[in-house]
Amino acid sequence: MAIKKQYLKSKPVCKVTFSVPAKEAKSVAVVGNFNEWNTEATELKKLKNGTFKGTVDLEKDNSYEFRYLVDGIYTNDDQADSYAFNEFAGEENCVINL
Repeated sequence: MAIKKQYLKSKPVCKVTFSVPAKEAKSVAVVGNFNEWNTEATELKKLKNGTFKGTVDLEKDNSYEFRYLVDGIYTNDDQADSYAFNEFAGEENCVINL
């Protein structure tokens, strides 16, 4: 899994590209506090090589919690900036710092 950050000079925004290698998966989405944990808001597009990829514009100077939803199963990114325990889920969420 990979996270790429591209800061824009013209706006206080960072384009964050999420990549998830999941050849066998039918659907992958990134969910987090930036999209109200909506499982349908940010679906990633499957590329020919089997990687799912998508870009989200996020306001810089913030931290966001997120997880991937791969065929209905929540998964964390090993390249996240840090992790935060979520009492509601009883598991850790990924954290991205911009």
